[in-house]
Amino acid sequence: MKKLLVIALGLLVAGTVSVNAAKGSKKSMTPEQQKLKTEMVEKYDANKDGKVDADEAAKIDRADKKKMKEAGVTITRGKKKK
Repeated sequence: MKKLLVIALGLLVAGTVSVNAAKGSKKSMTPEQQKLKTEMVEKYDANKDGKVDADEAAKIDRADKKKMKEAGVTITRGKKKK
């Protein structure tokens, strides 16, 4: 009986840990990171849809790419249009 109880408790703990890990995987940005992201989106969003697609991201210059990488900010999500 004790073995069954220990196994059930172990499975319960493992399930709880995995659910919490999945929920906490997205980190929130600092105010500085959010400001940089907003500036970059405004600068490179050619079609003004509020997102930087792959075509627009290809036009980001090296200095801005470096600045975003150092700050830990990404702004691209879309796929390249065919």
